[in-house]
Amino acid sequence: MRSWPAGATSLDGVGTAALVIENDPSDGLGRLGDWLTEAGLPLTVLRPHAGDELPGTLDGFAALVVLGGDQNAYPDEAGVPGAPWFPALEGLLRKAVRYRVPTLAICLGGQLLAAAHGGRVERSTSGPEIGPGLIGKRDAADTDPLFKWVPLLPDVTQWHRDEITELPLTAVLLAASSRFPIQAFRIGDRAWGTQFHIECDVPMIENWARDDAATLDELGYDPESVVLATAESLPDVEEVWQPFAQRFASLALGTLPDADIPNLGTGRTLPLLGQ
Repeated sequence: MRSWPAGATSLDGVGTAALVIENDPSDGLGRLGDWLTEAGLPLTVLRPHAGDELPGTLDGFAALVVLGGDQNAYPDEAGVPGAPWFPALEGLLRKAVRYRVPTLAICLGGQLLAAAHGGRVERSTSGPEIGPGLIGKRDAADTDPLFKWVPLLPDVTQWHRDEITELPLTAVLLAASSRFPIQAFRIGDRAWGTQFHIECDVPMIENWARDDAATLDELGYDPESVVLATAESLPDVEEVWQPFAQRFASLALGTLPDADIPNLGTGRTLPLLGQ
């Protein structure tokens, strides 16, 4: 596991670091950590799966990043959350939106962001989505401070069984695909969630392929082919999402031009891609 510079606070007490929540040891910051720190954003990583306690507020932090994991974002039939710290994490996600703390929530993190604000997450009826893929931007992305510079059909890495089936009423859909209509969204003007991954490197994908061998077998996928295909797509993923990460870092640091959104409407009146 790589490490990144610890968090920092400026002399006036305003946080200059992003708080990163790692939900699963198999899904760390990967390349995203390098992209953010190279853009000047220090990172403070908490690992609640290893016993780190989550803070009650985001005071002293410039941003929040919530990573993925193998857990479910929804409780089981007995009402037990997917992880013991998920209720506290959802509370942090609500505070992030309320206080306009720049937030980036990836895969499971995006599902938790949606669930924390009244959205619905379920086991996907379309089956698991694994490997390299493309998503399609929605019209609302044209005025989004981060997504407006993303290409129309950006490359992404997918690895999930669950999906967001209903967005919160206040959310804006930013990207979709034909099988999984909710691929990226924004809540308020500073919180983004994605169903896809941008942080993966080759060792991470190799670990997932080993850990998820039963799922790959169920899909009829050869693990080596999945790793190879995903590895070959990573330069294209980096070309799109490293600049995206840099813009997020600039937003957190208060240096992003045109960070304000002209119209905060829900942007959900158009039909979904492929529907």
